[in-house]
Amino acid sequence: MKEAKTTDYAVAGLPIRGLGGLTKRIIPCLDIKDGRTVKGINFENIRDAGDPVELGALYAKQGADELVFLDITATVEKRKTLSELVNRISHKINIPFTVGGGISSVEDVSVLLQNGADKISVNTAAYKNPQLLNALSKEFGSQCVVLAIDTKQEEDGEWYVYLNGGRTKTETKCFDWAKEAVDRGAGEILLTSMNNDGTKKGFALDITEKLSASLPVPVIASGGGGTMEHFTDVFEQGKADAALAASIFHFKEITIPDLKGYLREKGVIVRI
Repeated sequence: MKEAKTTDYAVAGLPIRGLGGLTKRIIPCLDIKDGRTVKGINFENIRDAGDPVELGALYAKQGADELVFLDITATVEKRKTLSELVNRISHKINIPFTVGGGISSVEDVSVLLQNGADKISVNTAAYKNPQLLNALSKEFGSQCVVLAIDTKQEEDGEWYVYLNGGRTKTETKCFDWAKEAVDRGAGEILLTSMNNDGTKKGFALDITEKLSASLPVPVIASGGGGTMEHFTDVFEQGKADAALAASIFHFKEITIPDLKGYLREKGVIVRI
């Protein structure tokens, strides 16, 4: 029997109000390949990072605000997300759970929600068929629909959208696609900087701040978190609503309780 989810959220996964502003969220990410948690650098050099069921349970116990599960090869391999694995993880956690990878229809989302997901993340399929965002938000509500954007800053200084797990460049600028997606019903943006991903040199503050300041929905910053100070930077300078990280948690370089304690000391409002 699945545990009851935490009730700090009026709607599962949306930020709650704290003293003086929005509560900032810390979100571990499980990148899944062949049923295992993996992690790379700049979307390459993938290595094993552990069992996703065990990691999910650990992060929920440690006080993570949410958990994200991304089946990183589902789209490329033209298959559906691993719903059985999603189900196993969901039974071990009591926090909002976002699942992405290979989702291209209302039916796909229904299967994942039935298996324990609270929100779903769409990326390539939504870009290729933007009407999917309209359909999903109409059927399940905007609070259920997260648009994931993999973006890379090119030599011209612009941030462009990439598809298929960062393999395919488009000529669409990140901000333009994010704005259209929100207009179509996306309730949250998961923004991953490919330049920063896995480098542990800090989040991409400029593009994060641009989206956070201009869009009416929460923005989750992803890619580059390596020190506790990086999280303070992305919340204060990047104006992010949430920060997502993977390897620093998987390999126990930083623990969630220590990170939250540090953020509270720096005046960042986080859920205890």
